[in-house]
Amino acid sequence: MNRKNTNQLVRQLLAEIVGSIFIAAGVYNFAVQADFPMSGFTGLAIILYRFTGLPVGLSIIFINIPVAFVCFRLLGKKFFISSIRCMLISSLFIDYLAPLFPVYGGSRMLAALCTGVFNGLGFAVIYMNNTSTGGMDFIVMAIKKKKPYLSMGRIVFFADMGIVLLGGILLKDIDGIIYGMIVNFLLAAVMDKIMYGMNAGKMALIVTDYGQKVCDAIDETCHRGSTIINAVGGYRGEKREVVMCACSTKEMYRVRQAAKAADERAFVIIMESSEVHGEGFRNIQIG
Repeated sequence: MNRKNTNQLVRQLLAEIVGSIFIAAGVYNFAVQADFPMSGFTGLAIILYRFTGLPVGLSIIFINIPVAFVCFRLLGKKFFISSIRCMLISSLFIDYLAPLFPVYGGSRMLAALCTGVFNGLGFAVIYMNNTSTGGMDFIVMAIKKKKPYLSMGRIVFFADMGIVLLGGILLKDIDGIIYGMIVNFLLAAVMDKIMYGMNAGKMALIVTDYGQKVCDAIDETCHRGSTIINAVGGYRGEKREVVMCACSTKEMYRVRQAAKAADERAFVIIMESSEVHGEGFRNIQIG
């Protein structure tokens, strides 16, 4: 194994450990103690725990086995092995590490909010490093492979709703269903914000008579590339130039200042950009 692969493996292991700690705390220290249904295979494991007393982590491992073999060919050997490893780590953390942490026994609403945030953080860290916790993740990744245009948070939300409803019905807890839906929605929102927000930024459209001068000023000020687009004014028909520049949120102030310094009469439009891919921006590969 070369150095690059070793570093990648170490980074992946650290991500699995950190993500599993968040997930274990969210499940054991908030969700289980608050008595509301969870989503995914964790939700099924909690249902078994309620009726049989079987440890949540152990149940997750047993439920995972048939799904893992079904999804093996679709997801590939490398992703399969890393997911099995991460599944074992998170399951052991739920049963043996999380009980060492303080258990929250207050408001169910606050417990639901904490569960959603903790699990969203945990799953995002794990997914962003090209691994998963198995179980429902195998199904989610299989759907993502077939329909890559769907966001991870959206797939997780709809895939898990049925388990939340099943848990609430079996446990005869209508309030629990509502809390479970809150957890599910918050988990999906946090996941998408972290995973896709990493590539979020701003885009500036600068209408000017001095396109190259503005581009040079932006490059000199914040080392961002830009593109000149030839345009014609709709009212007077005058030829103008539009400088387009994508950058991070904190760089946008300097881009605007550079544009105004180069052409104080420049017309600057700043827009939100949900994702930016290319040189200078991080590329996230999932699954």
